Formats: sequence, C-alpha cells, structure tokens
Amino acid sequence: MSTGVEGAGRGGTFAGRLTRAGFADAARAARMFADGPLALACDEPVETLLGPLSDVADPDQALLALVKIAAAAGSDPANLAVLRALLAEPGPGRDRLLAVIGASVALGDNLASHPDHLAVLADDAPATGLPASVVRAELLESAGADPEAAVPVASVGGAGAVDAMRRAYQRRLLRISASDLTSVDPLSRLPDVAAALADLAAAALEASLAIARADLADHGAGVRIAVIGMGKCGGRELNYVSDVDVIYVAEPVDGVDEADALAVAARLAAGLARACSTVSGEPALWPVDAALRPEGKDGPLVRTLASHRAYYERWAKTWEFQALLKARHLAGDEALGNEYVATVNPLVWSAVQRENFVEDSQAMRRRVEEHVPAAEADRQLKLGVGGLRDVEFTVQLLQLVHGRADEAIRSPNTLTALAALAAGGYVGRESAAQLAVCYRFLRVLEHRIQLHRLRRTHLMPTTETDLRRLARSVGMRADGAQGLVDRWRAVRRDVRHLHEELFYRPLLPATAQLSTEEASLAPDAARARLAAIGYRDPAGAMRHIAALTEGVSRRASIQRQLLPVMIGWFADGADPDSGLLAFRRLSDELGTTHWYLKLLRDSGTAAQRLARLLSTSRYAAGALTRSPESVTWLAVDDDLLPRPFERLTAEADAVLTRATEQVGAATTLRALRRRELARTAVADVLGVVTGTSAALSLSMAADVVLAGALRIATEEVRNDRGLDADPTRLLVVAMGRLGGHELGYASDADVLFVHDPAIGADPTQAQEFALAVASLVRQLLGEVGPEPALEVDADLRPEGRNGPLVRSFDSYREYYERWSSPWESQALLRARPVAGDLALGAAFTGLVAPLRYPVGGLDHTVVREIRRIKARVEAERLPRGVDPARHLKLGRGGVSDVEWTAQLLQLQHAHEVPGLKTTGTLEALSAAAAAGLLDRADSEALASAWKLASRLRDAIVLWTGRAGGAHADVLPHDRQALAGIARVVGYPSGSGGELEEHYLRTARRARAVVERVFYA
Repeated sequence: MSTGVEGAGRGGTFAGRLTRAGFADAARAARMFADGPLALACDEPVETLLGPLSDVADPDQALLALVKIAAAAGSDPANLAVLRALLAEPGPGRDRLLAVIGASVALGDNLASHPDHLAVLADDAPATGLPASVVRAELLESAGADPEAAVPVASVGGAGAVDAMRRAYQRRLLRISASDLTSVDPLSRLPDVAAALADLAAAALEASLAIARADLADHGAGVRIAVIGMGKCGGRELNYVSDVDVIYVAEPVDGVDEADALAVAARLAAGLARACSTVSGEPALWPVDAALRPEGKDGPLVRTLASHRAYYERWAKTWEFQALLKARHLAGDEALGNEYVATVNPLVWSAVQRENFVEDSQAMRRRVEEHVPAAEADRQLKLGVGGLRDVEFTVQLLQLVHGRADEAIRSPNTLTALAALAAGGYVGRESAAQLAVCYRFLRVLEHRIQLHRLRRTHLMPTTETDLRRLARSVGMRADGAQGLVDRWRAVRRDVRHLHEELFYRPLLPATAQLSTEEASLAPDAARARLAAIGYRDPAGAMRHIAALTEGVSRRASIQRQLLPVMIGWFADGADPDSGLLAFRRLSDELGTTHWYLKLLRDSGTAAQRLARLLSTSRYAAGALTRSPESVTWLAVDDDLLPRPFERLTAEADAVLTRATEQVGAATTLRALRRRELARTAVADVLGVVTGTSAALSLSMAADVVLAGALRIATEEVRNDRGLDADPTRLLVVAMGRLGGHELGYASDADVLFVHDPAIGADPTQAQEFALAVASLVRQLLGEVGPEPALEVDADLRPEGRNGPLVRSFDSYREYYERWSSPWESQALLRARPVAGDLALGAAFTGLVAPLRYPVGGLDHTVVREIRRIKARVEAERLPRGVDPARHLKLGRGGVSDVEWTAQLLQLQHAHEVPGLKTTGTLEALSAAAAAGLLDRADSEALASAWKLASRLRDAIVLWTGRAGGAHADVLPHDRQALAGIARVVGYPSGSGGELEEHYLRTARRARAVVERVFYA
C-alpha cells in the first residue's frame, strides 16, 4: 500500500509542499505521513489528505491526532472501517473530522481514546437546533434512566453510570463542535452553538441528578428538588468549558419533615456535583458552582422556595438581582423550578427601584475590572476592558432599568436581549448591531481557545503558533496572527466605547452649566430627575432618551450634548412627556440630515425654543412634524415673522403659473397655508408675534389661498365649458373674522360670492358659471386631502342656507334694498373684498356702505331688535350645561359680547365717525373711544376681554392640537388643561388657576361695560 511520500518530489520537495500547506514542522509531518497507522486508514495519505489538512486550524496537530486515531482504530475493524470511509472521499464527514482534530487537541485525544466516537462525525444528523428534550433523553438513557419518568432514576449508581453519562456528553459535545468548526460563518452560528451547549449542560445535570438518586436507598422520594440555571447556562449562551452556575430549591413532599427533606436534597445536590466534576474513569465535565445562592458559600446549599423569597425580599444585594435575571429551570422538578422563576421575577424587575441600584451596578463592573491581575489585563477576553463583561453588564443594566415596564426586553440571553433593546428603542440599531458583532467575535475567540484543550480560560494566547492556529480557526487564515490581534484590539476599543456610552452617565460639554443632577443621564439619576421635574412617565421618557443618545455616531453624540439640557426645558412646558416624544419623532425624521442637530447644538435659541414648542403645543408639534424643515425658523426671529402679503401672493402666483392640473395646484396652495399656519403657531407660542399679529398672518394666508382657488376654479370651469372668456365677473367677499383680519387657528372662512354678468352675456349662463366656480372653490379648499382644509362658509349670504350660493350684483342690490335685516347690516360691517374683480369689489363696497354705515345711525326700533337678537343668542346658542362665564365666544364678557357692542356703536355712529368704518373689532373700539363714544377705561376693558378670549380660543387649539369640538370655546375646569393653556399664553408653570381667575375677572369687567353700553 503506497503512502504517496515516495512521489512527493514532483513539483518541488515534499517538505516544501508541507510547508506551503501550513505545516510548521515539515520533517515531523513527513515522517507521520509515512507512518504505518496512517497508511491503514487511507490508501494514498499524501494525495488524499494534504490538501484538506491545509485548510484546518493546525495541520501539524491534526496530522498527529489522525495518526493516534488510526492506531487506536486499527484494533477494531468496525472503527477502522468508519475511519477509512470518513477519509476516503471529500465530504462533510471528512471535513468534520479534520476540523475537529485541527482545532482541538482534547477532542483529538478523546477520539483516540474512544475511536467508536468516530461514528458521530460520520452522522449527518443536526447538532444544533434540537429540542432540549431530545438531548435530555439521550443523556438520561446513557445512565439507564427513563426520560419519561416523573422522577428519573439511573439504573445503577456509582462510577459506571457517571462514566457512561460522561461518554454520552462527549459524543454530543463532539457533534456540536464539529458543526461549529465547519461553519463558514462562525459568528452567525454562535447563538445556536451556545444554546446547544447550554442544553447539553442541562441534560448532564438531569442525568447526574438521576445518578445521585440511584445512590440513595429511597432515591430521594421525600423531596422535590429543582436545579436553577444561572449565568450563561441560564441564558442558553454557554461556553465549551465553563463553571455551570446553579441554585438549588427544594420542597418536602406531603408528610415529610422539611429539615429531613432539605438534608436529602443537599445529598442529591452534592451527588449531582460529584457526577459532573469529580475524578472518574472519564474526564470531568465542569465544576458545578452554587456560589450564587443566597448568602453564597456561607449559606445552606439547598433552600425552600419560601426561604429564597424571604432572603431576596429582605437581604439580597444589587448584584444578586442582576444575577437572577438569568435564572431558568434546568433540571429536576420542572413545576418547582418554574415556580421559583415566577417568584423571583417580580423582584428582579422591581430591583431598579432600590436605592443606588444603577450606581451599585456600575461600581460592581469597575470592581470586576479592578480585580483582573495586571499580568492578564491585556489578554482578558471576559473581564478586562472591552471584554465580554462590558457587553453583558451593559445589556443587563439596560434590561433592569427598563424591563419593569417592558416585558419584551426581559430575555436572559444577551444577544436576544440586545436585539430586543434595539427593537424597543433603548439602544440604537447601529450600536446594537455593532455590539452584537463584537460580542459574537469575542465569544467565538473564547470558544476556540477553550476548545483547544477543553480547559476553562478567557485569555488570549501570546505565542505566534497559538495565535496563528486561532486565526485560522475563526476564518482569518489570510489575516494571520497579527491580523487577528489587530481585529481583537479594534473590537475591544469598540466594545469599551459603546459600553461607556451606554452604561455610564455621559459627561458632555453642553451640560457644563447645569448642576450635577441635571446633567446626569445615567438611568437612575435621569429617572429620578424626570420624576422630580414633572414627567408623568419617567420610564417612557428614559426609553426616548436612550433611543436618542446611544451609540457612537455623530448624531447620538450631539443628542447627548442636547438632552441633559432639553429634558429640563421640556419640563418648563405643561406636558414634558409629549414634548420629549415629539422631539424623538422629529429627531427620527430629521436626525440623519446634515443640518438639524447642528442647528440645535450651535444655535443660541433653537433648541430651547423647540423644547418649549413641543412640550407646550400639540398643534405646533404636529405642524413641525408635518413640515420638519420648519425647525430652521427657530434660529432667527425674522423667519418667524408673518410673510408679507405681497410675498405670499407672488409665491401663489408662481405656483399657479406652473400648475398643470387643478387638484395639484390647490394642494400646493393649501400646503402654503399649512406652512404659514405652522409659522404663525410657532411664533405665537414663542411670543414672537402677538395674538393680533397672529390673526393677521392667518387671515393673509387665507386671503391668498382664496384668491388662488378662485383663479384655479375659474379657469377650470371655463375650460370645461369650452368658453373663450368668462361670462361674468367674479368676487369673493370676506366676512366675519376673516373680513376683520381676525382669523383663529380653528376659524372657517366666512365669505359671500358675487358675480356680475358681462355685457351681452346670457344671465342664466352667467349664474350657472358663477355657481360652478363658487362650488369648485369650496371643494378645492374644503375636501379631505393631504393638506389642512379651509372650510369656506357662505351662510352669511342673503337668505342664509336657503338662498343661492352665489348671486349677481344686481340681485344683492335688490335684496339689500328690499329685504335686508338688521343682522345682515351688522354682518356687513365685516365685509371686505378678498378675491376676484377689483372693480366689482369696489362697487360692492359702495353698495353695502349705506347698510352698514346708515346715515343718521339706527332708529330705536332697530337698536331694540339688535338687542333682542343678542339676548336670544345668549339664551339659545350657548351649549347646554356650559357655564356662561366660561364660554369664550358666547359667554358673558366673551368675544360675542365685545363684538356686538363694537358693532352696535359702528351702526349708530360710523356715518359721522370715519374711524368706525373698519372691519376690525379693536380698531372700532379704539375709534369709539377716540370719538368719546366710549370711556377710555371701558374701551380698554372691552379690548382686553376680546383679546384675552380670542387668545384663549387660539390657545386651546394650540394646546390640544384639535381645531374643533364641543369644548373648543370653553375655558376648561381640568387643572392640567388649564396649566397647558396658561403656558401657551405665556404664564409661568403651574399658573392655570391664575389664568382662570384673570379671565373670569376680565370677562366680568367687560360684561359690566356691555350691560351699560349695549343693553342701556
């Protein structure tokens, strides 16, 4: 039988080929290739194995192990046949064998000791992803125990059962490691491997408990015992070689004394530990460590559930609750184990309320780091700077801080918990992904290092040979030893940076002027601060802060500078929770832009203004969310001032000139109005504009949109009808608050539609044309769409809703000459041409002048009629159940009282006082006072009441974000709503009661004037 060595000279020396294949000791390798045992296992060892061996982590080690295995298998034809089949042809079986012996001296030695285990590598059955019950049954059966039994007991105890169980463990471990080592992406495979190792450990504990029962005469029948997994085993993320942390809980069965039962349980626990970790014919598995139990090594090994509960409720330290986060039933009585977990879970997730909880956790991490021996500090994968503990402590602290309110993040598994934290917004997705990759890489390094000799270690090797083997085992063959070290160091830096950003309170330049407490964003300090300064849901606020500040990105860095300050500014508003939520939404929308966070960081005013807006006005917050670029206005007062009418008109003209279809053009016009609504709301809340200038801005925007909609509708109807010219001139007349330039955020646009047929035009055709245009104007501006609607209300037209929507100029003249009522004269005081034909507008103004400014004023019968109508309005239109003193529009001393009083004076005296010929309420009051028709004090009382009531009506919209509803005009009784409205109008925090008293007092004074002037 040829070994292939004799022909190795072709294409270079055999030693050269071996060196190129990765062998460090080519001479020894050449001898082993020529060795007899290898020739027994393979007909052409060199040609068959040289190439495959070049791909393993350590070709020298693999070849040596293969020689040992071949020698051991040679004594048993069945084992030799399996080995020859594995090596004969390329395939998964050969890959598994060579990968295992190339990475692990210990597993190679195990195969040499137990060549029958080669059958495991020949089996393509899956190694991971199996139900834990399958592995449990496998190990129980190895000890002769029935997996289906309620209390499994090994058929025999002692060393024989222990060794049989350990061999079953070795076979399963071999299967897992083979799957791991042949993975093309070990980082992705890691969670499945770690879970399989944890399930294997749990199965070994179950089998060991069955063996311990067999060693007792009654098999421990008087006690129920459960083994609780802690640490990595509890989290289903176990290493290849690790202490298995456990806690024992026991309960006597009915009729058994508790002390006797606990004594038996302690014997079972001790027997279990011996089966896993003491010297026997087969190597020990790992130590079973019960040091995490109450009182540690000084406490009893086994306790009852009640004893556990009493300890954790009274004596447990912070770190113990952090450890309990991983608690999971592993073996023994499943119902008791689950009851234990259910008992401790509420204590775990409320532990964050303990004094100094977060600081204690942080201090514990520092202590762990400080106890790393200096000689190991730069080699530690687990405990050192940028090691596994940095990731685990970070994830666990975030879980414990936020998990009380969010069950979705309570997983005991680090990677699963990290993903949940990212999904919940507690950790940024990029940061979480980076941390997860780093953690997987460190864990894979840890696994490969431990696999080499199946020893518990967390230290990076230092020799070139060891580093080279490690690099090749993790898929970094091309990078070599130095490449591996460079990547490991980069990962350590990334982990430490992320750990410090997420685990510790950030100390940021923007917080320098704040107190220590205010500047803190460490979870417990921030939570306490949030609760103290008025946040209703500190846990929810912490989630937003975490989502905005985690990670090492530029975006997160700036947020960490801003938020310590901004959370205090949010609290200056009436609803800081909504403010912070709105800020998060806005930041989600704009955080990736190049300007948003830079503006907030660098501007002297933008961040504080934004915080005030978002926490004070839901309307403004919604406006900014719909138009995020509006945030740029906050840096410069000029950008918040109302746009001049000419500028808005020019912008609308440009839109209409470019437009190709009516709906799109109308939507763009409505977007223009929405932008100006947002600008005005922002300026209003910030106090940049007054209530009257805000009303002027809103009115101008409505004027421009009405004019644009009339232009669109006219052209559309003309084209639809195939007309070359309009058969009639058109006019839109503003009425009501629009006519007075007094629109609020919830106001409709009250209008009249007027037309005047062209000379020679068919009157019927002209009327139909005008009606179609007016209807389309209302449709374009009022229908539901992506931009806010402007309801166009023509109910003030002659005959109200019973009359035609649009009338000709002659029809208006005839109506006003024959049938006009006093209320219509009063309504016409507000009439102002707003869109359409200028000449027709002037003619209409002239037409209505005698009605609204009657020569000689009003006779007494008309005055009585106006007073009667006003009294009827007060009696009938006030909503049922509403306190008249609190209705801002129709109530005593409200908007209606003041407007009717001013309008009565206009109707009586405008013919002789030119200043009263105005559509504005405040201008009319001022003119009346200047003419001596009102005492100056009375004029000021009425003006103050009107301005305050109008301001409060707008403030209700700004506060609630709702532009209508049954209570839109009612001063609320609710304290929080009053406080919010007070903040909108510029009162200090907590001044809702003061605002309420101020309004009621102002309205009473105004009502007294109304009683004397209007009803006199």
